[in-house]
Amino acid sequence: MEQSKPGNLIMVTREPDGIAFVTINRPNSLNSLTKPMMRDLAQAFKSLDVDNSVRVIILSGSGRAFCSGVDLTAAEEVFKGDVKDVEGDPVAQMERCKKPIIGAISGFAVTAGFEIALACDLLVAAKGAKFIDTHARFGIFPSWGLSQKLSRIIGPNRAREVSLTATPLTAKQAEKWGLVNHVVEEGQLLKKAREVAEAIIKNNQDLVLRYKAVLNEGLKLDLGRALSLEKERAHDYYNGMTKEQFKKMQEFIAGRSSKKSPSKL
Repeated sequence: MEQSKPGNLIMVTREPDGIAFVTINRPNSLNSLTKPMMRDLAQAFKSLDVDNSVRVIILSGSGRAFCSGVDLTAAEEVFKGDVKDVEGDPVAQMERCKKPIIGAISGFAVTAGFEIALACDLLVAAKGAKFIDTHARFGIFPSWGLSQKLSRIIGPNRAREVSLTATPLTAKQAEKWGLVNHVVEEGQLLKKAREVAEAIIKNNQDLVLRYKAVLNEGLKLDLGRALSLEKERAHDYYNGMTKEQFKKMQEFIAGRSSKKSPSKL
């Protein structure tokens, strides 16, 4: 197991099974983000993306919050910074990351923390978790995607209520609305996230990466163009397979099918 040095505000742990953990580790400040933390978080995802030993990434926060947003003492530096600097932009690097990212949400995910949660591919939340968009309350303009992503996940009317009222969205309601995949007891959060990660790891790694890419890229298109994208990717995938690879695929499927009754296929 490889782990970043204790005391780091962004901790990265790589495990031998292919799971990497990224932890926002500033609990005394509810994991609020400074500019250096944002850059370190961005670089953590960039590094894990090119690490062939990593297959799934779990992102969490230490202590009582997932992430309470941008540290107000660093607000001007962050908001007036170079918004085109993708190297130091954690959301941009998460969106570029080819590996599946599971967000393990405990406590508060507030504003920028909410946007980081939205950059994950799926979410597991503790029962007491709350998502809060305070952009409208404090006069902060969203720039990490909250104004666009949330409405596409939970619907525009619900997103308007969440964002324009700045009231907390509970884990239970978030699950009901399709934002959160699983809600669990606090002590089971990382265990459940690991279970989901292990289920992903059991599958064909190349196809997992390709599938994530076509899903995420297709969501940015209208349905017609998204269907064309899938056709193009499928065509490229099968054209790139050798006869030996096709044979191995057929043998694998036949072997799996023979172990199940027809009713379970």
